[in-house]
Amino acid sequence: MDRSLGEIQREVDAYISQFKEGYFSPLSMLARMSEEVGELAREVNHQFGEKPKRSDEAENSIELELGDILFITICFANSLGIDLTEAHDKVMHKFNTRDAGRWTMKNTD
Repeated sequence: MDRSLGEIQREVDAYISQFKEGYFSPLSMLARMSEEVGELAREVNHQFGEKPKRSDEAENSIELELGDILFITICFANSLGIDLTEAHDKVMHKFNTRDAGRWTMKNTD
């Protein structure tokens, strides 16, 4: 089922809004985001790098770690009133203008 970023932001907001604690402070969310990125780095290093997992380490997946990062990113945006669709559009505009000739295009014949 495809959903828009707006729909996903509203779903996360509905989930968080059911708790008295609500969203964490921006600084706490940044710390959580850093933790989640570290967990993703660890999984990528285990799967593609030179550091294999110890036999007693739990199995995690890159997919779940990316999902955790997406969730905290949405929480961060929601808490600051940022529309991620608008943020995405602004970033794509930046890439399509600033970096327009930076990369080699694939042959589109």
